[in-house]
Amino acid sequence: MTKKQLLNSFLAITIGCAALFNVAAQTTTLIKLDKKETATALSKLADKYTENVLKSRFVGWGIDPSLKTGAINLEEAWKIFEKKSDVLVAVVDTGIDPEHPFLKDNLINSEKKTINSQDYGVDFSKGKKTSQPFDTHGHGTHVAGIIKSIFPEVKIMALKYYNPRASGQANLEATIKALEYAVDQGVDIINYSGGGPEPAKEELEVLRKAEQKGILVVAAAGNERSDIDQKKNAYYPASYGLSNIITVTAHDRLNSKVESSNWGIHSVDLSAPGYRITSSIPGNRAAQMTGTSQATAFVSGVAALLRSQYPQLGHRDLKTIIAQSSKKESNMDTVNKSKGRLDAQNALELASKYSKDSKTYRHVATQ
Repeated sequence: MTKKQLLNSFLAITIGCAALFNVAAQTTTLIKLDKKETATALSKLADKYTENVLKSRFVGWGIDPSLKTGAINLEEAWKIFEKKSDVLVAVVDTGIDPEHPFLKDNLINSEKKTINSQDYGVDFSKGKKTSQPFDTHGHGTHVAGIIKSIFPEVKIMALKYYNPRASGQANLEATIKALEYAVDQGVDIINYSGGGPEPAKEELEVLRKAEQKGILVVAAAGNERSDIDQKKNAYYPASYGLSNIITVTAHDRLNSKVESSNWGIHSVDLSAPGYRITSSIPGNRAAQMTGTSQATAFVSGVAALLRSQYPQLGHRDLKTIIAQSSKKESNMDTVNKSKGRLDAQNALELASKYSKDSKTYRHVATQ
């Protein structure tokens, strides 16, 4: 595929691949940046935790400090954030562009070392494992960009499982291999912005291993316009009900549920920005995508901030803190369990209280 064909393919992405696989993004709009604009955008990223990053051309309204309605209050969170440990997030998705200037310094390879042209993650999508998971789709690079925009120093391991020419079963098998690899590598967080309507025993077993190892799994609620509390509408892995899975639906700038997004007052933990979200795509570009995939990435980013400042927090603690600290919205009463939306400042403040009270910390439980 030529560079021109690759970029053109991002203009009309609509994904819905078989019952066993679905990446949760419906629409993509390419944002064209000329060389001068790209250079300017990148120069602003030199200072990692500044307003320049919050207003970079590679990020969207979800972290815009001027948007009081809808955004996740990231600037205020950064003011109280202190990095104490590295955090590794596995992005199980369509791969990554290892040369994207917004992401390349955050990527690690299959050996948890600095990437190179021959090793910048793991590709499980072609039946055999390789170390070059290039993103010919755009979704994985977009999701990774959102996570990085929230925690600029996050470490990202790209694990590719999606092959557009493969069957739904083959993509599911690749997903399980990618998840198993992430668990074996001992990552801190797994971002999985995909899923499907059928459970899989092997997938559940891997996710239970992740639970036993204390790995948080951030999962998309899906985009079928359905109440996934109803068994007939279940969406996996979000609907497995494990203590280490936090399920996310999407809201727009006005805090209304994105029309296509699934919901569930028992199955979905909270909402996060997911409508026309700007982030990175291959070819040093930016684009807007819509879906619970994007919302999931916002939660993964905030979870990474929490784990970095409070490395003693377990998966149950992270899940509880993120949900309980959500900003309550009256129109979310029938959308998710917490009746609220992601708030990074609230999450860090609540995490601080938990860490100071060891008794509370030891007995914190999931909702």
